[in-house]
Amino acid sequence: MSEVLGAAEWLSGPGDDGAALDADGRTVIACGEALWPPFVRADPYGAGIAAVLANVNDVAAMGGTPLGIVDTIVADEATARAALAGMRYAAELYRVPIVGGHLTLTDGPPSLSAFAVGSADAVLSVIHVAAGQDLVVAACTEGTMRDDFPFFRSFDERGPALADDVRLLREVAAAGLAVAAKDISMAGLVGSLAMLLEWGTYGATVDLAALPAPPDVPLARWCNCFPCFGFLLTCPPDRTEKCVQAFTDRGLDAARVGVVDTTGQIVLRAGDRSAVVADLSRTPVTGLRRP
Repeated sequence: MSEVLGAAEWLSGPGDDGAALDADGRTVIACGEALWPPFVRADPYGAGIAAVLANVNDVAAMGGTPLGIVDTIVADEATARAALAGMRYAAELYRVPIVGGHLTLTDGPPSLSAFAVGSADAVLSVIHVAAGQDLVVAACTEGTMRDDFPFFRSFDERGPALADDVRLLREVAAAGLAVAAKDISMAGLVGSLAMLLEWGTYGATVDLAALPAPPDVPLARWCNCFPCFGFLLTCPPDRTEKCVQAFTDRGLDAARVGVVDTTGQIVLRAGDRSAVVADLSRTPVTGLRRP
């Protein structure tokens, strides 16, 4: 969509999960998420949780700490109350305040969007991805998969620890253990990886045997879901081990699953079998590429 937006300067992007802005010498992260309308209609409480979660993860994926959330809700009163209750639950869980927003009461189709602001010391960005960097996946594999929506929830299993889990990305960035990151969200593992690599038209072969995954969830479902906590990171090879350890020391799963290359292709490998699942040199995902 860069051809629609025209020239822009979001840390020489766009392509990241948010925008890194200079605020008188301090780096501010700004981002936003619109929830899928059928999800808002079917489960407004869950959508409220997701609105906060998605923004917290987006700030973390840029190496930031979330500072506040604002929301925009257009819905009937019952739906709006349920969505706000979900947002309050998630805001308390992640220790990020809801600082304002907008509400329109209507009997029409409901919609929910939320926006976050955060701060960062060192920014994780797709513009830092380079061939030869290691690809790391860090995830919480404790939890359960929703039956009606491809979301792997870990709220009961991880609880308040999730607040510090997402804040760990800021420490990883500040220590230089990783240079770029993307949260694994609605696009699933492959789609999120495509967005991470697309700006520079890079590729990678993902070793599914090394991929952190829940033991009781089919791999196909895991690779196509939105995990409560799941991040892709690229690391200088001499720092990969420390990056992985930063997550495993917190009881999270993390592993090196591949290496960034210049092919533009995303390949999934299982044993002696492999398949190209995306070719960024031929087919764009978002269209947000290096100028």
